[in-house]
Amino acid sequence: MATSYASGTSKVPLLGETIGENLRRTVERCHDREALVVHSQKYRATYGQLWDATGAIARGLLARGVAKGDRVGLWSPNRYEWVIAQFATARIGAILVNVNPAYRTSELEYVLRQAEISILLIARGFRGADYCAMTAEVRPRLERLRDVIVLDDDWDALAAAGRGHDAALATRESELAFDDPINIQYTSGTTGFPKGATLTHHNILNNGFFVGETLRLGPDDRVCIPVPFYHCFGMVMGNLGCTTHGSTMVIPSEGFDPLVVLETVAAERCTTLYGVPTMFIAELDHPRFAEFDLSSLRTGIMAGSPCPVEVMKQVQTKMYMREVTICYGMTETSPVSTQSETDDPLDKRVSTVGRVHPHVEVKIVDPATGRIVPRGSSGELCTRGYSVMLGYWRDPEATHRAIDDARWMHTGDLATMDGDGYVNIVGRIKDMIIRGGENIYPREVEEFLHTHPAISEAQVIGVPSVKYGEEVMAWIRVKPGATIADVELVAHCQGKIATYKIPRYWRLVDEFPMTVTGKIQKYKMREISIRELGLSEVVTA
Repeated sequence: MATSYASGTSKVPLLGETIGENLRRTVERCHDREALVVHSQKYRATYGQLWDATGAIARGLLARGVAKGDRVGLWSPNRYEWVIAQFATARIGAILVNVNPAYRTSELEYVLRQAEISILLIARGFRGADYCAMTAEVRPRLERLRDVIVLDDDWDALAAAGRGHDAALATRESELAFDDPINIQYTSGTTGFPKGATLTHHNILNNGFFVGETLRLGPDDRVCIPVPFYHCFGMVMGNLGCTTHGSTMVIPSEGFDPLVVLETVAAERCTTLYGVPTMFIAELDHPRFAEFDLSSLRTGIMAGSPCPVEVMKQVQTKMYMREVTICYGMTETSPVSTQSETDDPLDKRVSTVGRVHPHVEVKIVDPATGRIVPRGSSGELCTRGYSVMLGYWRDPEATHRAIDDARWMHTGDLATMDGDGYVNIVGRIKDMIIRGGENIYPREVEEFLHTHPAISEAQVIGVPSVKYGEEVMAWIRVKPGATIADVELVAHCQGKIATYKIPRYWRLVDEFPMTVTGKIQKYKMREISIRELGLSEVVTA
């Protein structure tokens, strides 16, 4: 019997170069092609201009005393300065530390201290948050933080400070190796403090490259990137996916706005669009959706959380993205481990997360024994290869828990692999609901609920029960103008899914708690539900 193991063979070799070396090669062949468009800032740059801008900031950072391996923090929403700083730090071998735009003082202070950040680049603020004030509050307690550069005020001065440092930049670039750490991304853990996944040039450059290869990107492609840069989706799959292929990075706005995305795609004639399912749902549901000509779209990526089948079908038809792909991954794996092909059969593209990426291995194991399960059986998905992080920054214990002695990264996700090697994510190990001894995968119930014509989005969680251990609960967001009652939802389920899978509790909502990247935070849904249903005593019983 075939086992749930697959390795990604490829005739295309891995890129054995640094991010700066790769960008230089792209600039040489695409010098006058548009590299970066930021709609909200009215900013445009060709690849030649992008190279000059990254060089100026790289020299400015050298003039400020940034050494190879120094940590440079970046706390900002999506702006052109973010992209330039990403490549400037790579060109001088500094480790870019992405700071979540949603952080507040306690989280900011933790990351600045844990990563020992010496220079912090910040926007003035974002969505009502005053970054300058928060930085000023924590700075006196951080001895390592010697410099704060405000993008809105100090950017030109930083570039000017580097004049005359051309030889220093050339020397620094010659000293870099592609296995050097270049990026720390803090994972948004549900418990405890976030952990800093430490990634190399080799990790993220190749992952961005092979994502772009799968999308068949080229110099004529214009990629709309509304996902945050602080996350791998934006800076790796987006920015590095583009620069490795000479494509254009098109940035709609500082944060996600469905209307601005639609406007930008139409105005810039984008061929490619990225997003998590909730973003695509918001775009499709927007009352002005029909006003925009999206016919230039060809492909894109939907990732970050499982995509409802009905949503995928609408993206392919109403948004013209017939070659849209699904990606699966995690920050610790740079991030993508599996991806569907642009020409995969429709049923594979709407019901799986594709097959293993080039030069990567995946296996599905029994969480209890660690043994590889047969094809079709559920187990924990593990991945190994060039994409696996060096480890969590200054946290060897957490690293050892995540990466075993054979360098397999344990994802914590439950998955199956079919006979053709396609992987399907059925849930998180910690999200699986055990009701009266029956294992219930929320994804399965969610997929069924999405077949109801009034439901725009459904999220399923487990809540505590004295009798069964756990009960199923569904949070429902209905489509604009629609109404629905609990009794109708129950009737829709009866006779179509097993009785024990039918939600015991229902909650109609306008929105879901989520991270800045658009990932649903089910642990917060569970906390809210326990409080509202008066189940706190059941939890502690």
